[in-house]
Amino acid sequence: MRPILIGAGRGSRLAHMTEEVPKTLVEAMGRPMLDWILEALAEAGYQKRDIVFVCGYHADVIRARYPEFTYVENRNWESNNILLSLLCARQHMAEGFLSSYTDIIYRGSVVKKLVTSPHDKVLACDTDWRRRYRDRTQHPETDGEKLRADGDRILELSRTIEPEAAQGEFIGVTKFSREGARELLAAFDAAEAQFAGQVGRVWREGRTFERAYLIDLFQAMIENGSAFHRVDTHGGYMELDTLEDLSFATKWWTESR
Repeated sequence: MRPILIGAGRGSRLAHMTEEVPKTLVEAMGRPMLDWILEALAEAGYQKRDIVFVCGYHADVIRARYPEFTYVENRNWESNNILLSLLCARQHMAEGFLSSYTDIIYRGSVVKKLVTSPHDKVLACDTDWRRRYRDRTQHPETDGEKLRADGDRILELSRTIEPEAAQGEFIGVTKFSREGARELLAAFDAAEAQFAGQVGRVWREGRTFERAYLIDLFQAMIENGSAFHRVDTHGGYMELDTLEDLSFATKWWTESR
């Protein structure tokens, strides 16, 4: 079960910070975001040689800095979104996998919880997510990938969930067992066959298939009866999407657990 890191995008909301490097190499608290992620994965026993990295924007920079990774390239990163980016690594999924966004920082403890969970499809959830949104003016709560759950079983994943009704925010880190990966790939293929390549045809929440998020596929699977579970972190996570977010990073991290 290898970690797949999804890092193809530029991160235009970080402005000049991504002119020469991809978003994940922007520094937060003195180190690139990617190095924080590698540290968290290392706490769960993963080394750089275990990493599968989905590259795109300034792929040459990532390849030069981290030659130990296995690389796959999203050549269409400017026109697609994170779901299709993840599926560029399809050949590495069959035996199960972890996946992670790469514009985030999180603690290794939540990775350990994912790895040891007995469930096939498990998402990491921040239960203290609203604390960070109080500071943000460029990234409202409506942008959060929120979830509702009954205990540890996820009932709904959507940005449209009212904040007061959410049990937490999906942080972008997942685990899929071999069986979970099989289900995911079958659901992706079904959605692709029905919706891919149809200009302007909406698939989920106003988005086309090509511009879909991970949560779009996960929610479609939930609606078809597939069981997704969660493991929690109470803080110990932050997304760094804007220059404003970077200015808050030290404060957020110091206050988290």
